[in-house]
Amino acid sequence: MVYLRRCGFVSRLKAKMKKFRRVLDGLTTSSPGGGAALVSGGPSTPNAAGAPRDIQVQETLVSENFHVCKTARHGFPYQPTTLAFDPVQKILAIGCRTGAVRILGQPGVDCYCQHESGAAVLQLQFLINEGALVTGCADDTLHLWNLRQKHPAVLHSLKFNRERITFCHLPFQSKWLYVGTERGNTHIVNVESFVLSGYVIMWNKAIELSTKTHPGPVVHLSDCPRDEGKLLIGFESGTVVQWDLRAKKADFRIYYDEAIHSVSWHHEGRQFMCSHSDGSLTTWSLRNTTKPVQVTFPHGKSQRDGKKPESCKPILKVEYKTSRSSGEPFVIFSGGLSYDKPGRKPALTIMHGKSVTVLEMDHPIVEFLVLCETPYPNEVQEPYAVAVLLEKDFIVVDLTQSNFPIFENPYPMDIHESPVTCTSYFTDCPPDLIPILYSLGVKHKKQGYSHKEWPVSGGTWTLGAQTYPEIIITGHADGSIKFWDASAITLQMLYRLKTSKVFEKSKPGEGRGVEVAEEDPYAVQIVSWCPQSRLLCVVGFSAHAILYRFSKHDSNTEIVALEVRLQCDVEDFLSPSEGDAHPATLHPRSHSPLSGSPGSGTPDGTRDSAPCLKVKSRQLRIPAGYQAQLVVQVLWADGEPSQQITSVDINSAYGLLALGNCNGLVVVDYVQKSILLTIGTQELHGCSDHCQRLPRSPRRSKQFNADHFCMRGLSNFCSDSKKRIRTSYQSLTELSDNQMPLDLERNRSPTSAPHPVSFHNDPRSLPEPVTSVKSSHYSPVLFLLDSDHVNGHCTSPTSQHCGTGRSRVPGPDGTRLSRRGPGRPPFRKAQSAACMEISLPVSHSEESRESSFSRSRSSSISSMDRDMKEVITALQFMESYPRKTDSVPLPCLWVGTSLGAVFIVALSVPAGTDECHQGPLTVLPSGTVLILKGSVLRFASLDLGGNLIPSPYDVWGDPYVHEDPEQPRRRKLGHFSPSSSQEASSEGHLAVVCSEKQAKVFLMPSQTCLYAHSITESSFVLRADVVSVCNSVSLACFCANGHIMTLSLPSLRPLLDVNYLPLTDTRVARTFCFASGGQALYLSSPTEIQRITYSQEMCDNLQDLLGELFTPVETPEVQNRGFLKGFFGGSTQTFDREELFGEATAGKASRSLAQHIPGQAGVEGMRVAAGGVVGELARARVALDERGQRLGELEERTALMMSSAETFSKHAHELMLKCKDKKWYQF
Repeated sequence: MVYLRRCGFVSRLKAKMKKFRRVLDGLTTSSPGGGAALVSGGPSTPNAAGAPRDIQVQETLVSENFHVCKTARHGFPYQPTTLAFDPVQKILAIGCRTGAVRILGQPGVDCYCQHESGAAVLQLQFLINEGALVTGCADDTLHLWNLRQKHPAVLHSLKFNRERITFCHLPFQSKWLYVGTERGNTHIVNVESFVLSGYVIMWNKAIELSTKTHPGPVVHLSDCPRDEGKLLIGFESGTVVQWDLRAKKADFRIYYDEAIHSVSWHHEGRQFMCSHSDGSLTTWSLRNTTKPVQVTFPHGKSQRDGKKPESCKPILKVEYKTSRSSGEPFVIFSGGLSYDKPGRKPALTIMHGKSVTVLEMDHPIVEFLVLCETPYPNEVQEPYAVAVLLEKDFIVVDLTQSNFPIFENPYPMDIHESPVTCTSYFTDCPPDLIPILYSLGVKHKKQGYSHKEWPVSGGTWTLGAQTYPEIIITGHADGSIKFWDASAITLQMLYRLKTSKVFEKSKPGEGRGVEVAEEDPYAVQIVSWCPQSRLLCVVGFSAHAILYRFSKHDSNTEIVALEVRLQCDVEDFLSPSEGDAHPATLHPRSHSPLSGSPGSGTPDGTRDSAPCLKVKSRQLRIPAGYQAQLVVQVLWADGEPSQQITSVDINSAYGLLALGNCNGLVVVDYVQKSILLTIGTQELHGCSDHCQRLPRSPRRSKQFNADHFCMRGLSNFCSDSKKRIRTSYQSLTELSDNQMPLDLERNRSPTSAPHPVSFHNDPRSLPEPVTSVKSSHYSPVLFLLDSDHVNGHCTSPTSQHCGTGRSRVPGPDGTRLSRRGPGRPPFRKAQSAACMEISLPVSHSEESRESSFSRSRSSSISSMDRDMKEVITALQFMESYPRKTDSVPLPCLWVGTSLGAVFIVALSVPAGTDECHQGPLTVLPSGTVLILKGSVLRFASLDLGGNLIPSPYDVWGDPYVHEDPEQPRRRKLGHFSPSSSQEASSEGHLAVVCSEKQAKVFLMPSQTCLYAHSITESSFVLRADVVSVCNSVSLACFCANGHIMTLSLPSLRPLLDVNYLPLTDTRVARTFCFASGGQALYLSSPTEIQRITYSQEMCDNLQDLLGELFTPVETPEVQNRGFLKGFFGGSTQTFDREELFGEATAGKASRSLAQHIPGQAGVEGMRVAAGGVVGELARARVALDERGQRLGELEERTALMMSSAETFSKHAHELMLKCKDKKWYQF
């Protein structure tokens, strides 16, 4: 009896503990956890077949698994200013206007450094073969960087307070840096201690006392190759002074009429060459400095009467290098072209003997350096290459060949060849995909490069142990797609695809591509790619989507064009009395697989029922790689341009392509090349629309204005006038309901009234008009799962306003009724709410084009206009449950809108043999509606164990291998992953939905909201994705305020919230994307891609992936000059700079002149050094103990040897005494 009572008590206690555990789970889901969490939950109404009563997920992710840091930066340095090269270490440094420094070595060695001040880098000086770099910034501060570590850091800084730095020079194997200033003075800095010397060369002592004018800033400093004690100082006014450092006086002074830009020595130190502002080159000899030995105008026209040639453009820099192999010196300079040819490209001129070669550049020259075999300035230089830094490119010219070819650049510096408009990041790709793409891309590479190896070959880099195939896809304004190999934090070009080849070239004045987008009609907006099936869908600016299939073989094919009209009119609005007697008649949208069928429904008939671009209708020879198969184009309607496509998804297992914009949804069967469904956005709601829309504003004029088209002019490198750039993200246009900016305004274009639904199965013929289609056939069942919808009021900032206590009242047959008064025009649907207009003042600099991101709205956009717009913002194919009563998962299409509504469209996909796949598919909206705050951004599916269920896919097979052209193409069976099979999801699954304001997790098929989390209130989410991190899944979000957040799944516990970017601009918002493995990227500048990681494991392993900048290399020995050359004065005179510039001789400099600032690396270095001393003492103590131990052992062994020797001596003596008296014959 006692035993039974105890059993009943235990059972009751277990039931109570189970209920208590559910309550605790509900409380802990909103609090961050510090360890593995056991999450449980269950549906409140288990009315679905097979729905589990209790769900338990072991979450392993904790906050310690996440940390944000930068990993690598790829691309061309943005706004370069200066260049430096270490001839021994073979590494190159590029300074930028943004305060950044890029250090490059062999492929894989690419380091990015950033000054905290952000001041432009104007001076760069390597400590040759010392592993250090000196930078001079526009804020008159010198910095010393330590390059002997993978992450360079500042050791010392020196801030000049009273003078501006104009030039720096560091002699080879010297620790004293010469610094010229704007006042004409020359200061000397010790680079070891970064302390200013008391030795100063004042400008008034350098020039003659009789000179009445200031010589100007110092533009050149160099020591004489013959005598290190002679310093050559060049002033901007044309004055050149050679200063004797020992005697502290000027040896000679040269006064020239033209301003000086640069000076270059001959290696013997007996003459030098100057470049001037009039395009002339002057050669001066130290024997006679009264006049130049030679004055030449390389590009000037000589006058017949012997007068001075006409002035040319300034020669900004000249290099005078000697060569032993050819015997003739090289004179290389930039600029100096004549003024009589306007619009001529910038050029680099190479004069070698009697030959003059002019190399025209595509961009202005910023700086160039001549790479020589020896670092010693007093030896024959033997130049072998010229590194030329352009505004938007970097090239290296081979000087060893007569035609001067360029080296093939191994760095990805052509990312910005056309402005980047979108990016996609894929990790853990199939391993055979990268070699295939590379082999195809090599065939289309440019020819004519130098056969020699890339000269910048310094540093070391090895492939890390934990690497996997990664691919980055970039879309560009010219319609091109580029595939990049991003494995092991490197970047290499793989394959390039041009989408513009699909369309006919429009002649000037013809085609809508000219009217709609004069600059970028092919600009890529969205890229959807399946690595497993190798399907690629590209959405372009002109409301078109191109489907590509991959093949290893060339093909002759004809591209099929499908045209769809997502803007149409309802014949009339019905009154309530008319609706009672006659239900509304819905007309399907017209579509056609043929191209170019202009309609005449409006007076402006030439603009109706026609696409913006014309697809090539003839058979094309397409090379191996990605080959276009299908083009879907949205047609013009009522004289209005096609609305841009805002979302896309493709699925190889179903053979379907889904497109959405501000007017509706299109589902295309790309296997049979037919349109299955076109449905308006409002028709997805049916009669149970959760928000009552207000009457629409009257239609505006039909006159087309190019400024009213979204995403116009994505090119960041052209036009000086004010332009409007639009992006198709609704979340970029709304921060809160209270902010109303003047520079952000949503576009509206008159379209039709409510959209009907049309189903299409046969691509060869148009369907008959569907009449009397009741909305009950596709009317949704409404589930208000948002706590902000109370008593019919919408409190969500981004949701539409609901009616007060009432919703739409359907007619008797389920059709919606509306009233139109006499004489009033039919109301028109407004344009995409996802289209945003950003007004940016454009100047000559690209910096203004990429100005800061603003989030506000125009006051002219009223709440009435806002309520008219609902955009398809997210699409996802997956296996799910369209209805609550479903017991088996079915192929579905999840649709998300800008108003936070989620719909599930059921797909009837035939299953079985190939013969079953020959028939068409059917698509039907299920009517399911889920509600969130803000625009829906992302869908994902998890099994009941919390594992990610990927979308089903079909394994790639070459479409042109063993294919019978006479047999019609059949649908292939979809290959589903085990986690997405019906056995794994027969008990249901978890649906993750993320919007710009919140995230929710629903249990399917019961559609119960298990977890909800408000991501942000003051900002909004720009990008969200469900990613795999540390063998688990999480939700990663990037907000408009620059925050990066991660949430656990399915409990939505906050794990990370870092303010990564203090200010987000449109470029970052357009290109930011997440990837599995804890990685992400964005376009940090118009020319650079920044990769980051938010995984602590990746941060810990980052050191193994980075390259070493410094490698121990012996300094080359001085060349043997020979006895005769040294005897006749050819030897170089040296002197002790430490004795001349040290504090003991020169004294201390004024404290007010410059301020020394120790760097963080210097402080850490001191700590490390202190720790190193303690460690050395400890090691010495241990070594001493070991030595004493060994000495003790040696003493013991010595004693044993002595004892053994004594024993041997004793036995020998005894033997000697025994045998002493014996004769020889007795032995």
